[in-house]
Amino acid sequence: MKRIGVLTSGGDSPGMNAAIRAVVRKAIFHELEVYGISYGYQGLINGDIQKMELGSVGDIIHRGGTMLYTARCEEFKTLEGQQKGIEQLKKFGIEGLVVIGGDGSYRGAQKLTEHGFPTIGVPGTIDNDIPGTDFTIGFDTALNTVIDAIDKIRDTATSHERTYVIEVMGRHAGDLALWSGLADGAETIVVPEADYDMQEIIGRLKRGQERGKKHSIIIVAEGAGSGFDFGNRIQEAMNIETRVTVLGHIQRGGSPTGFDRVLASRLGAKAVDLLLEGKAGVTVGIEKNELVYHDINEALTRKHTIDLEMYKLSQQLSI
Repeated sequence: MKRIGVLTSGGDSPGMNAAIRAVVRKAIFHELEVYGISYGYQGLINGDIQKMELGSVGDIIHRGGTMLYTARCEEFKTLEGQQKGIEQLKKFGIEGLVVIGGDGSYRGAQKLTEHGFPTIGVPGTIDNDIPGTDFTIGFDTALNTVIDAIDKIRDTATSHERTYVIEVMGRHAGDLALWSGLADGAETIVVPEADYDMQEIIGRLKRGQERGKKHSIIIVAEGAGSGFDFGNRIQEAMNIETRVTVLGHIQRGGSPTGFDRVLASRLGAKAVDLLLEGKAGVTVGIEKNELVYHDINEALTRKHTIDLEMYKLSQQLSI
């Protein structure tokens, strides 16, 4: 293999630039040519492809977002769109591809592999919802962004003696809610992977009131319901002043943490190694601080789960 490509797809996450940098420099170290594909699979279809040099990825390791940009692409879900993408790869002489993104990006990589084009998936998403890795690129940064926001909101909650409901990202995964809630001592954490009892949540708030507690923090993952709905239900049931904050896309931005920079560098470099070893249709990850890889079909069929012991701990500590 003499020439590879790299693209980012789906939602951006802090650390994607560090992963791109690692792919480019690792490839050049092994005397490969490397091409960057802008705007994800849409850019692949359109032929938005440029050769990258060492200087192309200078001064980006600390930057959030992705220098290659990203986009959703419905066309690539079709056979015709996939064939257009492969034609562009052949046109540029690209023999292997590294795809950095979440499960939707992995599905595109899976299709390329099925068509006989070697592709490696690198997990880049703040949701931490990709099976086959303990952590995804961007999760740690987003977690610290959420924690910082909750810390600030708690100051106001304490000053005004209010209950605050904070909605965090996580359509299908509650990791951000669980980890930030445990880190910030939230009274209640609501995640899509676990059932909740609204009456039990209200009962917990009432017990806190009875022992003199003046304020509370409730963390809700967006996939478990609307923060505003939770806030209204609590206010109606308890007649207490309740405020709701939806953190939104602030969670995706910002300079990546040291953990995410190192993780992205390790995973990006590992993807290049796997291509050179002749691997295709696999995803890289980290488990117990060891780099691993799994068949991409396994990553797409296994169901993401939260750490139930951690979830139980959060309930035990919020009595």
